[in-house]
Amino acid sequence: MIDPGNIQTQVEQVLDAMRPVIQQDGGDIELVSVSAEGEVQIRFQGACVSCPSRALTLQTLIERNLKEYVPGFTSVVAEDM
Repeated sequence: MIDPGNIQTQVEQVLDAMRPVIQQDGGDIELVSVSAEGEVQIRFQGACVSCPSRALTLQTLIERNLKEYVPGFTSVVAEDM
């Protein structure tokens, strides 16, 4: 079983590193939760809410970086997507 507290800290660090790129386009991301199984739930904010590329951002930017830098990460889902 994964320690959600530890993985949550690592996820927050990765999201913080990506945040400036997302904010350049007027959007943002919020970490909603991290499950004990390593599933990360995020919420898009600002321009990201209505952006047609948010699914691509989720898969290519967020998921790829979490897989690379967070041991125990299994998947990422976005609320209201």
